[in-house]
Amino acid sequence: MTDNKDLLASVSNVSTDTEYFSPIPEGYIKGKTKYVIVLGTVMSGLGKGIFSSSLAKVLKDKGFKVSPIKLEGYLNIDSGTLNPFRHGEVFVLDDGIECDMDLGTYERILDQDLNRHNFCTSGQIYRDVLNKERHGEYLGRDVQMIPHITGEVKLRLRRLAMESDADVVFVEIGGTVGDLENAFYIEAMRELAYEEGEGSSCFVALTYILAPKILGEQKSKAAQLGIRNLMEKGIQPDIIACRADCEVTETVRQKMSVFSNVPLEHVFSMHDSKSIYTIPEMLRESSIDKIVTKVLRLDERIDEELEAKNTKQWNKFTSKIGEYDSEITIGITGKYTTVRDSYASIIKAIEHCETALSVKVRIKWIEVTDITSDEKAAAFLKDVDGIIVPGGFGTRGTEGKVACIKYARENNVPYLGLCLGFQMAVIEFARNVCGIKDANSSEIKTKDSASVIGVLPEQKKIEKLGGNMRLGGRDVEVKTGTFAWKLLGEKESVRLRFRHRYEVEPDYIKSLEDHGLVFSGKAPGHPIMQILELPGHPYFVGTQSHPCLTSRPLRPSRMFLGLIAAARLRKYPDKGYPEVLDAVNDVFSEGL
Repeated sequence: MTDNKDLLASVSNVSTDTEYFSPIPEGYIKGKTKYVIVLGTVMSGLGKGIFSSSLAKVLKDKGFKVSPIKLEGYLNIDSGTLNPFRHGEVFVLDDGIECDMDLGTYERILDQDLNRHNFCTSGQIYRDVLNKERHGEYLGRDVQMIPHITGEVKLRLRRLAMESDADVVFVEIGGTVGDLENAFYIEAMRELAYEEGEGSSCFVALTYILAPKILGEQKSKAAQLGIRNLMEKGIQPDIIACRADCEVTETVRQKMSVFSNVPLEHVFSMHDSKSIYTIPEMLRESSIDKIVTKVLRLDERIDEELEAKNTKQWNKFTSKIGEYDSEITIGITGKYTTVRDSYASIIKAIEHCETALSVKVRIKWIEVTDITSDEKAAAFLKDVDGIIVPGGFGTRGTEGKVACIKYARENNVPYLGLCLGFQMAVIEFARNVCGIKDANSSEIKTKDSASVIGVLPEQKKIEKLGGNMRLGGRDVEVKTGTFAWKLLGEKESVRLRFRHRYEVEPDYIKSLEDHGLVFSGKAPGHPIMQILELPGHPYFVGTQSHPCLTSRPLRPSRMFLGLIAAARLRKYPDKGYPEVLDAVNDVFSEGL
């Protein structure tokens, strides 16, 4: 078996002679990187990602380099095949990883791009352990949940620490402490804290304080039992964050403190607020950030001057939230409209624009499967000031989207098409302007139709459902002098994020352009169209990308800003609002 030891050259602490099995990357220094572990009790959906990213932000503001990771319990390798009705939107990172929507929360609040190292599923852990077993990397040991599965989790975290050179790694475990599939994650966190040593880990338990209307008071028993469940697994929380509709009472905080051995000042009320972006300031006001730096022994490394500067900038943004001088309605025409999380990034991008432009946006959700004719489209859209057709897959609702796009084009309603919305705009234009009456997509109909939208060249021979799309960040060439070029800051190249399998068929590009459609953005070196616009229209922009994925609170998406500015100008033509391009440029010249 000694011949196999060369397989472990990059990993230490792997031996048949000891029970201390804990693979550690070569060059890793214990104690250099600190870990904040966030777990949930009582129920899921409490906002662990919001809390964790907000706490990471306040530490980043102090000058620390932070890197988050989401640990998911499901066996899928990634989130790419998950149904939006069941799991919300699929968020795509710049390196093409399809992941949980919480990664979007981290990117937005931290204003930093993440990668594959920041997302992990049980499926990934089991896959890697089994691959190593097949290659003899465990030196003939029987492979078990403990120490091998837990060891793989710890290895992931330590590799992230080294890859990101983070001062603090924030670990969010999906679901709740009581979920069976989370047991090995929680055990791995206990082992990690033990191995890294005192002052290297801080455990935060996010729980829920019930407030039954029939009783008229807050009840903490469920929260107490959830914390006890965590303690039974060998983890003593350092901080308890109590989610509730209203501020948690002193009595409840005292009960949580007494029954969990957590000091009262470490029991924090994380009650509902007007915006998730005010949570960082809530943490500062409650001194939770100071508690974390004390537990992790980081006090002497705080950059107070940088913290003051970053805090001032963020508070300038949050002070504008809710301060509006106008109101518009944007129709979102999709087929997952009953589950708002299916369009989480679109909603957040709109929120960023609301604050930047001081305009309240009312979203009108329009289920496109209910639109079966041009007349119905007109009835649904008659009271909107702008229209978004988002992405999606499959045939359901596509004709309804085409009808909505036709309404926007013919009635000068500001329009933004994303991914499938870009493709449907091409189909609508081909049918109703170019006269190609049977124009369609090969995804929808292949027999007796003109497929103006077809499969990407590199995907022609791939038939599997997963792993065969254009994913992640790609550079886009922008044609000088076009509206898109001006909208995107007069840049000849921009980076956008993609998640699609189909494109405009090159054979139809000339005909579309001859009839007036402008393809203002394309893939470098390839006839793959990625941005379109319609000259003479107040705002008609489509993109094969998902610009909402890269919209940030302090740097809103320019395409969304353009739509909101155009919709405002359409509704209030006489109020002196700036033209679309001026409004967008003002946001970035003045800053938020």
